[in-house]
Amino acid sequence: MNTPDLKFVTLTCSLRTGSVNAIIANTLPELAPEGVSFTPLGSPGEFPHYSSDTEAAGFPEEVLAMAESIIQADGLIIITPEYNHSIPGVLKNALDWLSRVSPQPIAGKPVLIQSASPGKLGGVRAQIHLRQILGYFDARIMNKPEAIIGDVSVKISGNRLTDENTRAFLARQLTAFTEFSAK
Repeated sequence: MNTPDLKFVTLTCSLRTGSVNAIIANTLPELAPEGVSFTPLGSPGEFPHYSSDTEAAGFPEEVLAMAESIIQADGLIIITPEYNHSIPGVLKNALDWLSRVSPQPIAGKPVLIQSASPGKLGGVRAQIHLRQILGYFDARIMNKPEAIIGDVSVKISGNRLTDENTRAFLARQLTAFTEFSAK
């Protein structure tokens, strides 16, 4: 399929220095089809905790900037770890803020979910919860192929994803997401 140039934004949901999910996010441009570009969104760690009192005083600039970047993009890629069998609190807080923005930035937006974990399950439970939450947004979630990267610690060397099978799989997934987003 011949696709037009597409712009994706990436949301990495780990605040840890050396995050394996950030390493995955930084690898995506190397693996993407020609004509696809990536822009990292700001850190959701810069958002204040959601409160209707804070919202009543005015949306934080960080929230509005992220919402506008998502609106302008052709697709959103969320790369998340799994914390305590679910998504990180920082991601939930970001989604709570974004749910309040009008126009809704994620409604109808193509969304790709990826997760990576040192554990065997690779963040599958976080993905299940995230899919449920994104249903509220009426996001267009690409269901398969799913990128659930287990044992990620042995697939990374330094700050680079080096496992060739994982790289090849992510390249195929990005090609599928490019086609999904172009529809």
